[in-house]
Amino acid sequence: QVQLVESGGGLVQTGGSLRLSCEGSGRTFNSYSMAWFRQAPGKEREFVAAVPWTGTSRYADFVKGRFTISRAYAKVYLQMNSLKPEDTAVYYCAANYGRIEVMEGRMDYWGQGTQVSVSS
Repeated sequence: QVQLVESGGGLVQTGGSLRLSCEGSGRTFNSYSMAWFRQAPGKEREFVAAVPWTGTSRYADFVKGRFTISRAYAKVYLQMNSLKPEDTAVYYCAANYGRIEVMEGRMDYWGQGTQVSVSS
């Protein structure tokens, strides 16, 4: 079956960096956009960044200038720099067919999530 598997989460201090990875398998991801969402305790899942099959990546305002998304076919990365305590959340990899979508309901596939914790 189709799977998205995240890795790279952990605990860092404010100002530190982490690099998240996501590997898709079980189908071809040609023409799919791939994205990162996050969810903190008691809050709704929110869009972080996405990279299309072709075209320009998109970022949420709260990570612009700090996070960078990149891709190699079905493997997607999120380089997270200058981390803040408010970045603490479970980070989820997701994929959808076609152009970038930012609503969680538009996603076709989800990973299991990886925990990112930033201490103050």
